[in-house]
Amino acid sequence: MHLEEYTSLKHHNSFGIAAKARYFIEVTSVSELIEVLKIHGDKTLFVLGGGSNMLLTKDIDALVLHINLKGIEVVTEDEDRITLKVMAGENWHDFVMYCISHNYGGVENLSLIPGNVGTAPIQNIGAYGVELKDVFQSCTAVEVATGEIKIFDKAACAFGYRDSIFKTTLKGNYIITSVTFSLTKRDHLLHTSYGAIKEVLAENNSTDPTIADVSEAVIAIRRSKLPDPKILGNSGSFFKNPIVDSETFKKFRLAFPEAPFYEVSPTQFKIPAGWLIEKAGFKGKRYGDAGVHEHQALVLVNHGDATGHEIWELALKIQREVKQKFGIYIEPEVNVF
Repeated sequence: MHLEEYTSLKHHNSFGIAAKARYFIEVTSVSELIEVLKIHGDKTLFVLGGGSNMLLTKDIDALVLHINLKGIEVVTEDEDRITLKVMAGENWHDFVMYCISHNYGGVENLSLIPGNVGTAPIQNIGAYGVELKDVFQSCTAVEVATGEIKIFDKAACAFGYRDSIFKTTLKGNYIITSVTFSLTKRDHLLHTSYGAIKEVLAENNSTDPTIADVSEAVIAIRRSKLPDPKILGNSGSFFKNPIVDSETFKKFRLAFPEAPFYEVSPTQFKIPAGWLIEKAGFKGKRYGDAGVHEHQALVLVNHGDATGHEIWELALKIQREVKQKFGIYIEPEVNVF
């Protein structure tokens, strides 16, 4: 456990923004984390996991805690289900691949989502009809103010669409150290109706698909649409898909009958943010080194040396023009600092 000063975070965030941390410590155990909180409790803290769901618009004048806790442990197991405790620093996609290799079902639709396990509940990550909350049992977290350990069950996390209590009332109060998942070992419930999964499975002649087949299909779809952050800096989907009420939806459909949508409830409708951004004319556009990806308008990219401020200015421009054209506000999914 070593305290560094003025450390570059360029390789600790998927946008590749060259911001610096005033102080930086990597922790590899829960006991180290508690010790750091005790010793450095007077400093402003900035918790860093995989750095995949964040945009740094400035240097971080704080103590950056890089949570690098590793390990996967079987908690309970029977013929039908298994419960796994996964440490916060485990890479999310590597965990999904671990599950696929052991025939543990439930997370296959969440393949290739960037980031670490510990930040997944904060965002309630989701893709292709599945959300983290669907397999979530509990998470363990350390309270920043006291160093005490607390377990949060699913109800306590107050999960919503790309949301949880850790993004709202408890934001900044706890650091997640592990997440416990409940997964199936047989008779897996496959989710193949969302997006192009069925089409890709058909192309692969998967008439009786396994969880590995679904995972491969999701990976193929994501790779065809989303750039690799190691090659082109990005944070995946930058905006949430907006959910609108019936009145707003009726006006929108009258003006744009060709627009895709998903019925969330009889009074709520989800509009794909990528469609809105593309129709507003931003797909593939570049403003210096800040841009919108050519294959997926929902993804903002760093073509090389864009600053976080330049990418954020582009995001605000997109927000304004989408609101002006469609009367719909699109909210960032990415955390902006």
